[in-house]
Amino acid sequence: MHKPMKKKILIVCTGNSCRSQMAEAFLKKIAPELDIISAGTEPENSLSRSTIEVMKELDIEMTDHYPKDVYDYAGKSFDFVITLCDNAKKSLPKFTGRVSKKIHVGFVDPALAKGTKEAMLNEYREVRDDIFKAFTHLYETKIKAKSKSLTK
Repeated sequence: MHKPMKKKILIVCTGNSCRSQMAEAFLKKIAPELDIISAGTEPENSLSRSTIEVMKELDIEMTDHYPKDVYDYAGKSFDFVITLCDNAKKSLPKFTGRVSKKIHVGFVDPALAKGTKEAMLNEYREVRDDIFKAFTHLYETKIKAKSKSLTK
């Protein structure tokens, strides 16, 4: 008897240096049975230091994560493609592989925060916590439900 295929999820943002990386890390923690990757429509060179810092506060190590280009995945199939910002939603490439469901869940860009280092970190924490809540809900209501219906 063979193992069922893992559900594949692609999470997309513009730079793939913050929001999409947080969402990937959270979803991997919530649902290790899924095949999850994040990418950007205009990937940065590296992860935001603030992203690494605020995720480490939750014991999630991100130093080995790096931005990836969404166009490298345009020929692949996914059960879900989830965009996290309007720019990524508009710039999403046309996928030649099968995409079962596209979902958009928008979050503010904490990289745009101004002020002291602590004020900026607080913005990252707020977005981090919003992403965790949203992806926990998304998993429970859409992804897990779809996974069950596909295995029947």
